[in-house]
Amino acid sequence: MHTDISTKILHEMETTLSHESSPRSTALEKLQKEEHGDPYKILIGTILSARTRDESTVKAASNLFRRYKDINQLANANVEEIKILIRSTGFYNIKAKRIKEVSVMIVQNFNAVVPDNIEKLLELPGVGRKTANCVLVYGFGKPSIPVDTHVHRLSNRLGLVNTKTPEELELYSVIKRKNWIKINDTFVKYGQMICLPVKPKCNRCSLNNFCKFYHSTNNGAPDDRIIKHSSS
Repeated sequence: MHTDISTKILHEMETTLSHESSPRSTALEKLQKEEHGDPYKILIGTILSARTRDESTVKAASNLFRRYKDINQLANANVEEIKILIRSTGFYNIKAKRIKEVSVMIVQNFNAVVPDNIEKLLELPGVGRKTANCVLVYGFGKPSIPVDTHVHRLSNRLGLVNTKTPEELELYSVIKRKNWIKINDTFVKYGQMICLPVKPKCNRCSLNNFCKFYHSTNNGAPDDRIIKHSSS
């Protein structure tokens, strides 16, 4: 595999997405802009986003932060009220308890400041590697790769990795570090708009040259679209 294949893949994805008539932002990208990259609000937004559509995540986050302005207020919030505010998300009962627990722990153990390293983030109740990496990328601007279902699906379809679960970490060894911070946002958008879980829009994708899924389902020969685009 070409040592900098990830740069070409990202370039092609970004070019394809730029041609979409209705480009969309991910929930975390919107939250990052609206809340000026506040690591705490990125953390809470990521918790809210689990198994939830972006629109519902944005709505719940907006409701929550309109009522509770900062971590100290949320740490002292009533769980039942949090549930009402985030009802638009899936598993809101569990998420409400988790939001309260995380807020209390950050206030008590970290002086109300979200830690900026993976080890400390993973100490927070219910915070796994994907959530921690989202905080590093969207909250602190640190290179990392949050692997969600979209990143997992696309990286396997493209043959970058051969993994069974999003929790596996092989991507770090095949993606250039300079691209880590862009992987999640670009792959999620591409997975939502082009490389869909069912019936992906292969006719609008310029990555068929690399795509194991495309060749296995279409029995087609590699085309030269990516070569043409990359040289333009």
